[in-house]
Amino acid sequence: MATADYLSSADLKAVDFQGLIKEDVMNQIWDISSIPLPFTDMVGSDTTGNSYTSWTTDKLADPALGGWIVDGADSDQNDSSTGARIGNHCGILNKEVQVTERAVASDTIGYSNELSYQVMMRQRELKRNVEANALGNQGSQEDNGDTTPGIPAGFATMCTSHATGSGATAGSFSSGTWTGVTAGAGVALTETMVRDACQAAWEDGGNPSKLMSVPSVLRGLSEYMFTSSSRIATLTGETNNQGPATAMGSVNVFLTDFGVTMDFIPNRLQQTYTDSGSAQAAAVFVMDPAYARLCYLKGYTTQPLAKSGLSDKRLMSVDWTLKCLEPDAHRVLLDIDPTATVTA
Repeated sequence: MATADYLSSADLKAVDFQGLIKEDVMNQIWDISSIPLPFTDMVGSDTTGNSYTSWTTDKLADPALGGWIVDGADSDQNDSSTGARIGNHCGILNKEVQVTERAVASDTIGYSNELSYQVMMRQRELKRNVEANALGNQGSQEDNGDTTPGIPAGFATMCTSHATGSGATAGSFSSGTWTGVTAGAGVALTETMVRDACQAAWEDGGNPSKLMSVPSVLRGLSEYMFTSSSRIATLTGETNNQGPATAMGSVNVFLTDFGVTMDFIPNRLQQTYTDSGSAQAAAVFVMDPAYARLCYLKGYTTQPLAKSGLSDKRLMSVDWTLKCLEPDAHRVLLDIDPTATVTA
């Protein structure tokens, strides 16, 4: 005890072991990582009954000038045409937790049951992993039931590529398998790239209404819109008699040259990758969400595992794939340097 003739809070804290003053802890957990899943929420969902799912694509022939025939002419041509059949393999992602019975019985901060809390958090992580992998540039792979897992091709691989860095190879489909993207040298995003990609997808029949990429790329694009070379947007402020002024300093909607309103969607879960020069690069998606699906062979499930002692185990898994129903409805700009300034 202190030498003073009174008992202070310092004396109470000094009592062995851990003192006599209760901790003041808010009975709540603040989770900064609980964020939306933009791609998952944007595209539709589908189911499949097999670990490999396929679909067909087709399109009308390009319009042609000429081709007149004379009155009464016999029909001597065949304009029949077949589409293409493409597909994707399913892949399994999982999370596992093991919590002791004592931990479950303990009085914890912010929640009442440790096992339930762990299951909830790991389920969220599983959904985030699906979002990130769906936007990847990996190729597809068939599960051989031994050491080779099934892998679904990512959206960056399946979209029609519009622009890539020097030395890059876009994704391609052959004999039931997608070959992944080979990265090239990083390039800076330009307004011309975006406009050209929108035009190419629109001319192919798509209506690209979303532009999605990592946050730094979207910020660079928004900042470019206010530059003197762009003259697309003007920094403004709104005032009224009801409250404070509001400064307008970002662009998140872009009206294309083809009458389609395009939303800029920054995705915090989309991952960068390494370009051919070992720098970080990002894909920029010009998307028509009507032509994409997340497809589930077995949806999100939680299963108890056999007890082997005084603990409980839970296995969470999802068996899924991605359908890019018509690659030409989208465009992907690859090898974009997320640190480079966007230019015209």
